[in-house]
Amino acid sequence: MSTPLGRDEFEASLRAQGAGYHIHHPFNVRMNNGLLTPRQIRGWVANRFYYQISIPIKDAAMLSNCPDRSVRREWIQRILDHDGHGQDAGGIEAWIQLGEAVGIARAEMTSLQNVVPGVRFAVDAYVNFARTHPWQETVCASLTELFAPKIHEQRLANWPQHYPWIDPKGLAYFRNRLSEARRDVAHGLALTLDYFNTRPLQERALQILRFKLDVLWNMLDAIQIAYPDEARSAVEVQHG
Repeated sequence: MSTPLGRDEFEASLRAQGAGYHIHHPFNVRMNNGLLTPRQIRGWVANRFYYQISIPIKDAAMLSNCPDRSVRREWIQRILDHDGHGQDAGGIEAWIQLGEAVGIARAEMTSLQNVVPGVRFAVDAYVNFARTHPWQETVCASLTELFAPKIHEQRLANWPQHYPWIDPKGLAYFRNRLSEARRDVAHGLALTLDYFNTRPLQERALQILRFKLDVLWNMLDAIQIAYPDEARSAVEVQHG
């Protein structure tokens, strides 16, 4: 049996999976470089909303599989962050406000009428994973948050410059997630490093993280197909 990776080496292997993070997807690269049309931006926001509303459902599924009270007490904060609590309206509401800032009415966003099948399939696969797998595996799948702060930082830095038509107030979701994601990943990473402590388990952890990276990548594949560059789309129509 192979010797398990040391804790630091295992963490480095997890972080190395960031090469497959959707920050590198061509659609996101064009978004970051200011090359998307308003229609494409709205398409991305509307479809990503399905992922946002599914995150607390995924987390609730994870909690239902977790007998460890101490883990549940800390993990439940993720649900509160998205659904809101007290005076905090939560991340889902912040995303709706992002939609309004890019020109999507609240009723249109919440109707999910613009969610394309590929996005729905990918997100549902992730939620089903959380329902049917050990809670530690769902924790591991959440570790795409290792790579999230950078993508939020890029949007905060570049969107006001490239997309001045978007009301800056709508970017609150990205600002909030900078601190929330770093807090969440510290907890999820520690749990993962503790549990996946044999070589087979560590290989399984890397497989799980790649699965989650594929979910995010496939979402952008589906969005890119549904909202192609308008010039390219026109050429395709002409040459039918």
